[in-house]
Amino acid sequence: MIKLPLKRLDPSIELPAYARDLRAAHDATLEPAGRGLVGTGLAIAIPTGYAGLVLPRSGLALGQGVTVLNAPGLVDAGYRGELKVLLVNHGDKPVVVRRGDRIAQLVIQSVERAELIEVGELPASQRGAGGFGSTGV
Repeated sequence: MIKLPLKRLDPSIELPAYARDLRAAHDATLEPAGRGLVGTGLAIAIPTGYAGLVLPRSGLALGQGVTVLNAPGLVDAGYRGELKVLLVNHGDKPVVVRRGDRIAQLVIQSVERAELIEVGELPASQRGAGGFGSTGV
């Protein structure tokens, strides 16, 4: 388990529990087909070799048609600013996000570094170069 330094930019914001739910630090209205950047009032220090993934909450998506637009949102290890969530309303009615509402989930993931090695040919695989839909339904 890694230790994740966290700074409350807004002292009244609830800390994420093990469920990793991120909460809105302010009210926001999302019009149908609209999007908005919602602050969480939190900043974190992700260690080198890790990244934060901001993921949608399934209940918010199912119940109101609101999801994370750039899912998963990526929080780099070097970022120290406020965590913000880019939400989009896919529904046909305005959605009001209230301060304290759970709006996304944060998952901390180990990230491997890759060394690129240029080759003349790639090794063969069972799938080969088959693209979208090539493995069947």
